[in-house]
Amino acid sequence: MRYIGSLDQGTTSTRFIIFDEVGAIVSQHQLEHRQILPRAGWVEHDASEIWHATQEVIRVALERANISGADLAAVGITNQRETTLAWDRESGMPLHNAIVWQDTRTQAFLDGLTPQAHNSIRYKTGLTIAPYFSGSKINWLLTNCPEVEQAVKSGRALVGTMDSWIAWKLTGGHNGGLHITDVTNASRTLLMDLETLQWDEELLAIFGIPISILPTIKSSSEIYGHTDAAGPFGAEVALAGILGDQQSAMVGQLCLEPGDSKTTYGTGNFTLQNTGEQIVRSSHGLLTTVCYKFGDQPARYAIEGSVAVTGSAIQWLRDQLGIISHASEVEALAESVSDNGGVYFVPAFSGLFAPHWRSDARGAIVGLTRAATKAHLARAALEAICYQTRDVLDAMAQETGLQLTQMRVDGGITANSLCMQLQANIMGIDIIRPVISETTALGAAYAAGLAVGYWSGTDELRGQWQIAKRWQAEPDHPLRGAGYQNWQKALTRTLDWV
Repeated sequence: MRYIGSLDQGTTSTRFIIFDEVGAIVSQHQLEHRQILPRAGWVEHDASEIWHATQEVIRVALERANISGADLAAVGITNQRETTLAWDRESGMPLHNAIVWQDTRTQAFLDGLTPQAHNSIRYKTGLTIAPYFSGSKINWLLTNCPEVEQAVKSGRALVGTMDSWIAWKLTGGHNGGLHITDVTNASRTLLMDLETLQWDEELLAIFGIPISILPTIKSSSEIYGHTDAAGPFGAEVALAGILGDQQSAMVGQLCLEPGDSKTTYGTGNFTLQNTGEQIVRSSHGLLTTVCYKFGDQPARYAIEGSVAVTGSAIQWLRDQLGIISHASEVEALAESVSDNGGVYFVPAFSGLFAPHWRSDARGAIVGLTRAATKAHLARAALEAICYQTRDVLDAMAQETGLQLTQMRVDGGITANSLCMQLQANIMGIDIIRPVISETTALGAAYAAGLAVGYWSGTDELRGQWQIAKRWQAEPDHPLRGAGYQNWQKALTRTLDWV
């Protein structure tokens, strides 16, 4: 029997999952990596640390499944989007820490762009002008790192998002590795034209980026090449799928038709709605992005609402405040009180993303009284995740005119039943979690498997999708009315603090 492997390189961890032909998990292994915070607003990762973790999670997952790399029909990659790295093609080593999508150091550069540049970027890319995306991060590396500048001059520099780094290393690295990305990741750089699906000369000029250092843009599902037999797989395995993590979750949730929508709860929170072959340019603070492209088929597009801090708010309670020892403890702590005690938490640690797009916003906790406890703060943190999601879904409804009656969800927070019930009550719709909750990794596996014929097509995949749990909204719940109004008041405090 053969299997499909999926390498999920996320913001806080890297994991490798092995799936069988019915999409069930056979084996997996996961390792966290450090969050490097040099100064306020800066977030970095050590790409060498991530590569070491990548090798280890592959080795352990194969060992646990009692198989070898040769037993894999193909492997796919899904990754934290926008996080950007420069490395040396000759030494194979990073030239600087990767700059993470949450990083806001490039705001001043973006503020200095001309109105004409703003208009071109918005129209061609479908994105807002924000340090979230890769273009200004690449510009920062080119203009602030002598090692990168010198490597560019000598023709040694390669730049890409984390999918490019992992693909390059897996396929041989400095011994001939592939320098590639897919359309979903490229669509998050501020450098790719949504219509042509290619790097755009005008956009490259705006950011001062030579095209020679960028990866070749590929579809999300095709045989790009094979892994290096000397690498962690110990075999030449077809590398056949690449998707940014949120688009990969769309594929994993089988949201393949126009109107289909899902929300992924990870470090951040991301809601996407499939718009088919139509490019919908938002006027309500949402993003237009490539949803996926399978081989030679036309690209499918989506609108997206991105929230910077959701799961990482729980990590903050654990790591910075110490009110829980493990993330899993937050549900019981929050459930020990009947409500938030008037406490509202807006975790704008990296500014506010959709639909507000205010990088100058900062986190706030309001409504504190002497009676407030850590349990109230824990409950307020879970409610904040849900209120931010509603902000995005309300904007999406304004954009498309479509009101959701239910929402498919995935990601770590969906294991928190209280949070999902709060989400249902705040939005007034049913929340549905599939049997396979690791849909981000599953989407990359699907893309890779389709490319090599492991699965016959998307109809076969649709037959595998099953509901694990449904949370039903309670009628006229107070969180939907007064609670949400109070949240909006708290939100204004994060914008007014400066």
